[in-house]
Amino acid sequence: MTRRSEQLSAELAEYVEAHSSKPDAVLQDLASETAARFGEASGMQIGPDQGFFMTMLARMTGARNAVEVGTFTGYSAICIARGLADGGKLLCCDVSEEWTSLAREYWKRADLDDRIELRLAPAAQTLRALPGGTSFDLAFIDADKTGYVEYWDLIVPMIRQNGLLIVDNTLSHGRVVDAGDTNAAVEGIRRFNDHALSDDRTELVLLPIGDGVTIARKR
Repeated sequence: MTRRSEQLSAELAEYVEAHSSKPDAVLQDLASETAARFGEASGMQIGPDQGFFMTMLARMTGARNAVEVGTFTGYSAICIARGLADGGKLLCCDVSEEWTSLAREYWKRADLDDRIELRLAPAAQTLRALPGGTSFDLAFIDADKTGYVEYWDLIVPMIRQNGLLIVDNTLSHGRVVDAGDTNAAVEGIRRFNDHALSDDRTELVLLPIGDGVTIARKR
């Protein structure tokens, strides 16, 4: 099971997939097992194109220390961890033992469990408890949409100069441009998009990959 970009027609999505590197057996099996075990919730998992994109970003920036807010069943964590430099570490923040128990299985299968640390607690709590001077090269935010502004404000000070923040679902299935849609998650994304754009600590671009991905560089 793959999750195609919502901005592409089915035909174009198939073409893109055919002309991109294929996910390996670990990622394919994880996507399939997530769909089988968690049904509709599996839609929270990023697609293979976004996964490869994040691996490449981590590699190209030489990221060593990374943080992820919202881990689900671990697909994105595998993609990030694979792109980290030798000795790199990824801190994952989530609240679900059920979902992340599957993640742990696949991190071991991918031989990445030694470079991924999972903390089960509200992400804001975990981030606030980090020691002073904590620094990350890369961050990925993909959790509850109403919390995005708070996560951003907690993480940006910890990102090194020229480090990256990757934020998922910033098009909210296209609903961000529907003024009549007052769903809390959509409103949360709108607030975040405006907030991030006005933050002079970063420069950013919102890309139509998947459900919208914002890439920000710390100045």
